[in-house]
Amino acid sequence: MSDPTRREVLARSGTVVIKVGTNVLADPSGLLNRTRIQSLADQVQRVRASGRPVALVSSGAIGAGVGKLNLGRRPADLPHLQACAAVGQSALMQLYQESLAPFGVHAGQLLLTAGDFDSRARYLNVRNTILTLLEYDCLPVINENDTVSVAEIKFGDNDHLAAMVANLIQAPLLVLLTNVDGLFTSDPRVDPAAQLVSIVPHIDRGITEMAAATQSALGTGGMRSKLRAARIATAAGGAVVMANGSVDGVLDRVFAGEMVGTLFLPHGEAMPAWKRWLGYTAQPRGALTVDVGARRAVVGQGASLLPVGVLSVKGDFGKGDVVSVCDSDSVEVARGLVNYSSQDAIRIAGLSTEQVTTTLGKLPYAEMIHRDNLVVLGNRSA
Repeated sequence: MSDPTRREVLARSGTVVIKVGTNVLADPSGLLNRTRIQSLADQVQRVRASGRPVALVSSGAIGAGVGKLNLGRRPADLPHLQACAAVGQSALMQLYQESLAPFGVHAGQLLLTAGDFDSRARYLNVRNTILTLLEYDCLPVINENDTVSVAEIKFGDNDHLAAMVANLIQAPLLVLLTNVDGLFTSDPRVDPAAQLVSIVPHIDRGITEMAAATQSALGTGGMRSKLRAARIATAAGGAVVMANGSVDGVLDRVFAGEMVGTLFLPHGEAMPAWKRWLGYTAQPRGALTVDVGARRAVVGQGASLLPVGVLSVKGDFGKGDVVSVCDSDSVEVARGLVNYSSQDAIRIAGLSTEQVTTTLGKLPYAEMIHRDNLVVLGNRSA
């Protein structure tokens, strides 16, 4: 059955980012499922044929390596995980290219690390590469560079990466294909009364409490991971659909506007690309804790952050670095490009403009962070 809300979201959606998890692509032993990958490629091509450029964020390299090396289970230590990724990534890309060949479509591989998003220059290079691949009518296939990135294997997941890619190329729609039907009111594996949540207008604490902190044998993400990704995308003005990639034809149904999976509606205004980078991608180098008045001015009134409103300074950062703005409860409420180094910020925290001039002998900037370089964040408590 077609859903009016989903049809409206699709009507506003141009470029699409689709993320597919390891457990959708591989069987429990880790072997890649050729039939599933071909079905995915067929459906992605139909989405592309509808006039929507697609970027695919694909897990599966480590899982494929587990299968190729006949390990039986995912290793726990870093060197063996990286070896599995090295063996599995080439097999994964080969299958994608073979599956796309009947359509005359080339797959373009991008292996990324957190540093590629943290550096503004590298971030823009990645963006330009993806957009150029789309210009050439290629399918960008994006994965974390698990062979070299310690942080990505130990802490990262492709749900987060997919949300960052969606923000990177300002895609209005992110589709997360997982091995569950969507977000449930409780864990359906242990609660027979659990019900599928069809539409989520806003990701609040009540929604995050529905997510069990679970993890599969082959993948790295759980429902909390997917909700974090959905929050990043929706706060920047995008919509997210979470659906079961193991179900035949699920992408066809999603893009037909059917009531499938869980739809997370945008709850933030669409942001320019650089503000998406600043607020939801770049990793802060430090944090400024602010008082109640400064929080109110920054969050509620769109004002600059002045030194007088800063209670404390954490981290080691330079002028122009990204820093978090936190309230007295340590809740991050904004991010911005700071006008002072951490050493000078410590010296002038809590001081009036006149006192800053006296302390530093000059007044380089009246603002600790100018409002034009601030991004107020949505609820990040999940």
